Amino acid sequence: MAVRLDAIDRKILAELQEDANQSLDEIARKVGTSRSPVWNRIRKFRREGIIGRNTVLLDPEKLGLEACFFVLIRTSQHEREWQNRFLQSLMDRPEVLEAHRLAGDVDYILKVRVRNAKAYDDFYQALISNVTIFNVTALLSMEEIKSTTVLPV
Repeated sequence: MAVRLDAIDRKILAELQEDANQSLDEIARKVGTSRSPVWNRIRKFRREGIIGRNTVLLDPEKLGLEACFFVLIRTSQHEREWQNRFLQSLMDRPEVLEAHRLAGDVDYILKVRVRNAKAYDDFYQALISNVTIFNVTALLSMEEIKSTTVLPV
């Protein structure tokens, strides 16, 4: 269920998404209010789960993680035990940045970030040793055109 947000709420959230390191005073100045209301609204956002954890964004290429694969998975098994084992396998692998269960011909799509093709193969071999998968298609991203964590609030 969506939470009701007013214009000030949306401005505060937009500012936090742009740079969460801003001081309360900076945010208050930009949204046209004072520090206390900004602080109270941020506390409310946390309490309501609108704001989750704070983190930093790292540059994967500068860390040597130059290959980004989108992995399409089709399975012929949909039993709870298989799903639990599969999901745990994904949770145990730090290379998996995102995992989505899909409607349609493909059951799951993964976003996997690794150093190179050999590292992807290591990931793939580990995954298929944990669970039986009917079909896996790996697509190498040649260029990241847009990537953002900013939601349109």
